[in-house]
Amino acid sequence: MLKMDRLKLPMLAGFIYTFIIVFLGAIITSFMLAFTDTRESTLPSVVYIVNGLALFVGGFVSGKRGGEKGWYYGGMTGILYYLFIVLISFLGFDAKLGLSHLYYLLFAFLIAAFGGIIGVNLSKK
Repeated sequence: MLKMDRLKLPMLAGFIYTFIIVFLGAIITSFMLAFTDTRESTLPSVVYIVNGLALFVGGFVSGKRGGEKGWYYGGMTGILYYLFIVLISFLGFDAKLGLSHLYYLLFAFLIAAFGGIIGVNLSKK
């Protein structure tokens, strides 16, 4: 039976942190494009960096809140975020699924799982 203190929903907390960081990264990137000489050709790199950072932090938060199995909570947070992004791109932009999406899924899982491992190990100190 589950204890009530374990019902913290670590993956939801990690997902919310991930989404907030991506949202703030999008705003900062928009300001950079509007008010500096930054070109739109740098956008793919910035998007990967912001998403990678957001996934790491989301995994970290979910691992820390979970208290154990950081790779699991972090990895599942990455998969949850990936599924959300795919759903938005599929419904909003009529994107097609391809082999490259499998690489993005793996990327999201690994980065967030690594964050979860770090989060669990730092929470026990």
